[in-house]
Amino acid sequence: MFGLFKSDPKKKLDQQYKALLEQAMQAQRSGDIRKYSELTELAEAKKRELDQLA
Repeated sequence: MFGLFKSDPKKKLDQQYKALLEQAMQAQRSGDIRKYSELTELAEAKKRELDQLA
């Protein structure tokens, strides 16, 4: 019954992963390749965390 109010960690990680990818894309489009690579690396780390939960 109270499981309804718990947040889903997979959903939260997936949202963070998608947000990081979006930020990385914007950085790449603006020509900031260093920021793009940093954000992509962070996104890949989130993806690995997500895969471990699955």
